[in-house]
Amino acid sequence: MTKVFIVAAEASGDLLAGEIIDAVRSAEPNCEIAGVGKEEMAARGVRSDIDVSELSVIGLIEGLKVYKRVVEIADAAADEIIAFAPDVVALVDSWGFTLRVAQRIRERAPQIRLVKVVGPQVWATRPGRAKTLATTVDHLVCIHAMEVPFYEPFGLPVTVMGNPALSRGYKGSRERGRAQVGVSEQSDMLLVLPGSRPSEIRNVAPVLVEAAYRVKTARPETQIVFQPAASVRANFVDAFRSLSDWATLTRPDADRFDVMASADYALACSGTVTSELAMQSVPFLVGYKTGWITWGLARGFLFKPQHITLLNVAADDTEVVPEFVQTKFSAQRMALKAIEMLDSPAARSEQVSAQNKALSRMGEGQENSAEIAAAAILSMV
Repeated sequence: MTKVFIVAAEASGDLLAGEIIDAVRSAEPNCEIAGVGKEEMAARGVRSDIDVSELSVIGLIEGLKVYKRVVEIADAAADEIIAFAPDVVALVDSWGFTLRVAQRIRERAPQIRLVKVVGPQVWATRPGRAKTLATTVDHLVCIHAMEVPFYEPFGLPVTVMGNPALSRGYKGSRERGRAQVGVSEQSDMLLVLPGSRPSEIRNVAPVLVEAAYRVKTARPETQIVFQPAASVRANFVDAFRSLSDWATLTRPDADRFDVMASADYALACSGTVTSELAMQSVPFLVGYKTGWITWGLARGFLFKPQHITLLNVAADDTEVVPEFVQTKFSAQRMALKAIEMLDSPAARSEQVSAQNKALSRMGEGQENSAEIAAAAILSMV
């Protein structure tokens, strides 16, 4: 019997890991699967006593603060993997953590095949990580075809699965979405997507909330809707208890794509939701801020593109989607842009057209990413 162990630490990786589990079981029903992850994996019966919630951080300084726990959790994960004795281990996203797990398995049980699913962004920062990964794992399943040349000099086999957000998504219904949030078709609707990590709820969400409040003050007829990621919903609700006075919070059971499709404009924290919004033909802006030391290092030495939003990078590093990042991350600036766009249907239509062109470059409509990843993982057995 084939045995597969899957490791995922953050919400996006956990979501993809859950989809990969489904695809592996579909391809090989008798496969035995174990793993370390979060809610999506647990919902499929793959549970572990190891708590990875502390690993949902971003940025150099933030990461250093939890480094000791990263090492401890990597050690615990390696122990669990060794005890399970799998044929192959799939390490999903979370570069720093999964690399440490891989290094421990490579040292202690070199016979176990290792597959990295979602590689480090070598096309944007630290191309030297390609060599590090090639010396640690047996196969890479990456998102972009442009990543492949970085690994060719080191002989690491690479499979391109495309963007999981594009293959998992579907076109939502504006009518259903409006019904779910109680907004009439006659009203303008501003959707706010405040993040998927606890650190983003602390550092990014407050400014997005203030920007939305400024829009509501300037355009009282605009309906404001907040849709936090399920992984941080409780954090968000606890942090912003007075939102119900002037805005609507989506229900936990609301269809996220329907809600997205129902918006006229959106304020989004940087992340996977940007591609998902584009799929729903919704124009939006991106807001983000990280620690200043992290930002300084990224801008000065590490990050090559001028933009952080994948749609913009795909569009030859041009600003298809307005970005308000770090020094530009201002509630007033974002509110003014949102008001400008809500007042101009033509401007919104123009942005959607540009977003669609960027999506086509990213591989919209391709084969299912999780199925491609699952086939690559099973091929290593």
